[in-house]
Amino acid sequence: MTGFHEIRLPLAASMGAVGGPERQTEIVRLASGAESRNARWSGSRRRWDVGGTVMRLDAAHDLLAFFEARGGRLNGFRFRDPVDWKSCAPGVAIAAADQGIGTGDGVATNFQLAKHYTSGAETFARVIRKPVEGTVLIAVDGEPTTAFSVDLTTGVVTLENTPAEGVAVSAGFEFDTPVRFDLDRLDMALVGHGAARIVRAPLVEVAG
Repeated sequence: MTGFHEIRLPLAASMGAVGGPERQTEIVRLASGAESRNARWSGSRRRWDVGGTVMRLDAAHDLLAFFEARGGRLNGFRFRDPVDWKSCAPGVAIAAADQGIGTGDGVATNFQLAKHYTSGAETFARVIRKPVEGTVLIAVDGEPTTAFSVDLTTGVVTLENTPAEGVAVSAGFEFDTPVRFDLDRLDMALVGHGAARIVRAPLVEVAG
């Protein structure tokens, strides 16, 4: 059955991943020589290729089993982006104040995890749907709290107490990206005694 498996691609296969975010922009050259640019997607989608990685035969066998168990492109799974996998910069410790995830209205108790990417005056908000178990920190009005639960399959945080109107809710977390294989084949080659190379294994982000 088509679906999503809440399991992470083995980290041994992720180490040599090449890729990142992509966007789709339509560009039309006008008669004046100027360009008209239109974003066809509201956000970005991420792609990687974990091919090129050399690993021990046992690790390659684990990847083979992982591919077969996912049914190739049939089912999605978790992938840890080697560069972008937590609510702050890679070399910084996670804190409950890392990312604003909402403002209280006196009624809502559910808040969606998100990560904000800011450069200059522009910010892009990315919905985070696959937080890592045991890593989510929450603060309400700047004060850390443990009175919450988090759905690890959707990234929705539920507070036990309703934040008052205007009160900021923030979060810190590690997260995975929901992906699937983008080919129904896994190319591998024996490169020496006890070692194999993953020739090509592209991944593409999915909704999860």
